[in-house]
Amino acid sequence: MSVTTTVDTSTLRTLQRVILPDAVQTDVIPLYVDAGAATGVQLPTREDGDSSKTFAQAAAAQEQSKASSSQPADAGDVLGRHSTQVAQGKSLSFGTYFNAFPASYWRRWTELRTVYLSVKTEGEGMIVVYKSNARGVIQRVDANVVSGRQESVFELTLNPFGDGGWYWFDLDASRGDLELVEANWLGDITPRTGDAGGKATVQITTMNKVSYCIDNIRVLGENIDVFDSVKELLIVDQGTDKVQDHPDFEEVVAPLAGKFRIINQGNLGGSGGFARGMYESVNNGSDYVLLLDDDVVVEPESILRLITFADYCKNPTIVGGHMFDMYDRTVLHAFGEVVNPWRTFYDRPHDDMSLGHDLGRSNLRNTHWLHRRVDVDYNGWWMCLIPTEVINKIGLSLPLFLKWDDAEYGLRAKEAGIATVSFPGAGLWHVSWTDKDDSVGWQAYFHERNRLITALTHSPFEKGGSVMRESLFLDVKHALSMQYYTEEGRLMALEDLLSGPEHLHESLSERLPVIRGKAKNYIDAQLKSDIDAYPAPKSKKPPFKGRRNFSPPSYGKLLPWAAKTVGRQAFVPVDEQAQQNPQIQLSYQENRWWTVSRFDSLLVTNAEGTGVFWYKRDPKELRSKLAKAASLHAKLFKDWAKLRAQYRNAAQDVASYEAWKNTFDKHTESELTR
Repeated sequence: MSVTTTVDTSTLRTLQRVILPDAVQTDVIPLYVDAGAATGVQLPTREDGDSSKTFAQAAAAQEQSKASSSQPADAGDVLGRHSTQVAQGKSLSFGTYFNAFPASYWRRWTELRTVYLSVKTEGEGMIVVYKSNARGVIQRVDANVVSGRQESVFELTLNPFGDGGWYWFDLDASRGDLELVEANWLGDITPRTGDAGGKATVQITTMNKVSYCIDNIRVLGENIDVFDSVKELLIVDQGTDKVQDHPDFEEVVAPLAGKFRIINQGNLGGSGGFARGMYESVNNGSDYVLLLDDDVVVEPESILRLITFADYCKNPTIVGGHMFDMYDRTVLHAFGEVVNPWRTFYDRPHDDMSLGHDLGRSNLRNTHWLHRRVDVDYNGWWMCLIPTEVINKIGLSLPLFLKWDDAEYGLRAKEAGIATVSFPGAGLWHVSWTDKDDSVGWQAYFHERNRLITALTHSPFEKGGSVMRESLFLDVKHALSMQYYTEEGRLMALEDLLSGPEHLHESLSERLPVIRGKAKNYIDAQLKSDIDAYPAPKSKKPPFKGRRNFSPPSYGKLLPWAAKTVGRQAFVPVDEQAQQNPQIQLSYQENRWWTVSRFDSLLVTNAEGTGVFWYKRDPKELRSKLAKAASLHAKLFKDWAKLRAQYRNAAQDVASYEAWKNTFDKHTESELTR
């Protein structure tokens, strides 16, 4: 049990500062502070004979019923980045994503066993400290009545947090007006990296996202205290629209004088940009590189938290941040990720994790799965801190251009005994996956090739588990969906994969122009912004019966349905009218292979809603592409063991400092320092 103490906080080290958003950011207030009540999750006990599924169902039901109890705090009460006021008769909770203390993560990955909470207040009221366990059950720990201007310090043990749980505090102003001056979570041990702590190169890879970069540079310049732990901010600009040409450039970089650099290089994709950040962080003597996407909004304090936590980890550890939705900013999209080893595909650590969870509707205290510690295989490179000690040990990114570079690196690190931690309280806002579909078009090449490379390199199963079967199924799906351009890219990916790992560095700059150049040969790759640019839909018979509803075939009927559909698409001539007019228009939500494959010609909206594609059935294309897909997969199955040995043996050299140096020397255009 914790006790209020008079310990001298000047001898302790700051682990995490309590923060508040700018006054204008009213939409993210629930991530920092809320005024709603929470009684926690009261689950049935194991002794009652309930299964783990029943536990999850009970918790989910409680979360739904309590969602209305999460009330936003009044943004007008925020006094600054670290202070707020609580009017008499009100209370505020800091049991929120950015301000609760993730005790179980500190308990698991560091030597810290006691944390001190320092709360400086002015006015009349009470501070109440709470904790939770891995099931989300909330317990009151301690309280202190305050009056006037004073500092309250609570000594809190981390011993009970083996599987999960958080600490936080509430402010109760029932006795009078109360002001939070500042609050900090403190520790009494020395970081693994020494008294001074580590320094990071913060690196952003960008491709024609100038406004995002300028905004993030500006925000970091306005929170310059974060740069006490930053060696430099490095922009790797691979676009044609240059960050340094923006009219506000000189103004926003001025506060970062001596700690800002831009490298302009040819487009080597995400892996080429992030590998450049790794390379430069090794060269400049940084302890870490912090990789950031360009189309993000960063919470600056997250940078400091990642570096601080990494400093205290028992061993060199990759530490990543979480992802919120750029346009629905209390929605959490990524809290922890693993790779399903049988499928070599992205997965959630636990089935009851609700991705797309809105913390504005159901806060941290009322969401049971957020209290369990989540162990991961990798962290997305939208925000990921990697020690240079790790880079020196296992190499840089594989040259995968786009997709799977972050997951592959996490798996490689794991096999070398290096952990990855997705750390709560460190996050940013990113354009949501729901507003994109990168499984079609030119990006399909990289999805297919890089997933198979990851399987060859890391799958524990003799033939890669289900990855080859799923790959062939996706070929059939895209062909039946009349996405012939997408399928062309996937077949190219298989051909390049079968050629061996020697092509990887050269393909960084050479493959994308070839893939994009093929788009002109496929009508399904031609996007038009105005639907009126196409002929109006016409059909000899109604495209559906009754209500507009296209259901997938049942599992038991799937194989005969698929055989019949392939036969029709491959050998039945295309309806003459459908060659001139689409038969129907479908929304993106209706664009499913079992629906699209029923037609000869149709219009489909893209995921972003910015344009429309015209898909036309072509029996010759279908037969050719399915025959080639079958042939390539047969060869892949036959040669799997040989290819696995080739890719595994070459991985160290392909990801090496020397190999990347040779690539960078060929593609570096210029460098700018400010």
